[in-house]
Amino acid sequence: MKIGIGNDHVAVEMKNEIKAYLEEKGHEVVNFGTDSTERCNYPEYGEAVANAIVAGEVDCGVLICGTGVGISLSANKVNGIRACVCSEPYSAKLSKQHNNTNIIAFGARVVGIELAKMIVDQWLEAEYEGGRHQVRIDMLKEIEEKQKNK
Repeated sequence: MKIGIGNDHVAVEMKNEIKAYLEEKGHEVVNFGTDSTERCNYPEYGEAVANAIVAGEVDCGVLICGTGVGISLSANKVNGIRACVCSEPYSAKLSKQHNNTNIIAFGARVVGIELAKMIVDQWLEAEYEGGRHQVRIDMLKEIEEKQKNK
């Protein structure tokens, strides 16, 4: 699987560890984040990963900032993106099974590296269930379409 990863200055160390962890598992990881601890703006990196997913350059994405909230908000502004902030594995798994999320996000100031690995594992291993959940995904797409026309 080809995974885009993005981060701000707060999450450089965690990004590097998650990237190496995913590569050890055989995934190709494309770095869209900063490698500097100099203050920067997380929306740039959330949008970059989201755009890469929509363009088909990567299959899915992992975003990390201080809390995961800001960087996921920026990704969710891109039509077709369903990014979810998760601080534990159960929500990560269900976000994929029920919401077909294409980005998982978490906070470097919220979770430790081992918990972050568990979150990523549960999310990547989960499969979208479709069925009754597709109705809601279609509703989300309708909202995006309505917003395009405003």
